[in-house]
Amino acid sequence: MAYTVGQVARAARVTVRTLHHYDEIGLLRPGGRTSAGYRRYDDADLDRLQLIRYYRELGFPLEEIAEILDDPDVDPATHLRRQHELLSGRIGKLQEMVAAIERAMEARKLEIQLTPEERFEVFGDFDPAEHADEVDQRWGDTDAYRQSRERTGRYSKEDWGRNKAENEDWARRISAVLDSGAPADGPEAMALAEEHRQLINRWFYDCSYEMHTCLADMYVADPRFTAYFETMRPGMAAYLNEAIHANAISRA
Repeated sequence: MAYTVGQVARAARVTVRTLHHYDEIGLLRPGGRTSAGYRRYDDADLDRLQLIRYYRELGFPLEEIAEILDDPDVDPATHLRRQHELLSGRIGKLQEMVAAIERAMEARKLEIQLTPEERFEVFGDFDPAEHADEVDQRWGDTDAYRQSRERTGRYSKEDWGRNKAENEDWARRISAVLDSGAPADGPEAMALAEEHRQLINRWFYDCSYEMHTCLADMYVADPRFTAYFETMRPGMAAYLNEAIHANAISRA
């Protein structure tokens, strides 16, 4: 079977521009071309793309993925097992970092400082107070939680309005980048990933690159967080996850 670049992009849930980029850097070259020069992918290409996607989800940079896939002496299963062990070891940190979720961290203070009408006006259908018990129980002892609570305890309704406006502006711009077909590890997406980290820094707590990547993993691992980002634009959770990891790697 032969597939067009559009068919492959839809099936693999990546952008056409991402596939073009993979071709340009030699990570995934299509098995053939039409007489007019259009890319045609075969089943072997799809198998390779599936492996690429697996490794990307696990946080491997593109250069390392190419080395793994092109080295006949490397067993991909060994790398997957190793990465699985690393991710398992980070579970404790992830539970701590998830306290960074902007709208849950300040739950207790919001319940006191804003009336129900004001909470609805600022946050719409999402009511942070509903998550207060869970947040306190799971992450109340973390430094990030304490720092965020201290900051947000001073915020007024106008402050929350500015926070909402900044986040909505950021969401519009990253959605436009995703719609344009720009790859998640490209400069535009990575710049917006960095802006996302700086928003957390400015409004809630000091967010390191390690903490940011842990948050990114929660965006795709927890259905509640995934659903939040998917309301911005379908595919946003995975796209932002990849952009955040790429941004962190570029600044290492």
